[in-house]
Amino acid sequence: MTFEEKTISSERIYEGAILNLRRDKVEVINGRTSYREIVEHNGGVAMIAVKDDGKVIMIKQFRKPIEKVIMEIPAGKIEKGEDPYQTAVRELKEETGYTAGKIEFLTKFYPSVGYSMEALYIYLCTDLVQGATEFDENEALDIFERDLDELFKMTVNGEVEDGKTAIGIMQAWARLKLKSKELSSNR
Repeated sequence: MTFEEKTISSERIYEGAILNLRRDKVEVINGRTSYREIVEHNGGVAMIAVKDDGKVIMIKQFRKPIEKVIMEIPAGKIEKGEDPYQTAVRELKEETGYTAGKIEFLTKFYPSVGYSMEALYIYLCTDLVQGATEFDENEALDIFERDLDELFKMTVNGEVEDGKTAIGIMQAWARLKLKSKELSSNR
């Protein structure tokens, strides 16, 4: 039996620029109360931008929480009231300089449901046109390209450490490879 916890009270602990933290007092299955600390976040988008030659636009950047430079697909925070699709268009241009002629929704997922309400949306971007980047003033990114098949193998081998990047690569690889197989089997 699945038990849904009832919120008895809620207290805002922290309010920040990109996230808030609240503490909810809840009724748990045995009738007692417990506390849940919850990160409130507007969510984000990630874009797997695939060029006509099968190369994927990737970025490397330093991530303070893990104290290292990590390889990722471009991504960004959804502004309050903004549609995730519009965020994808904006962030792809800002971080890579590219605009996409075609943007397809791949998936929505919750990266860490134990303490956060953040949802991430992943889009497949194709028919790319190169332009100039528009980095945020505090962003320092390295942009590079990798073959989608190589990224798929790296993900399967555990070499891709970022969750949204791993999911984006797997989703895009499946979408593009299955579409390719369907097209060739219809001939």
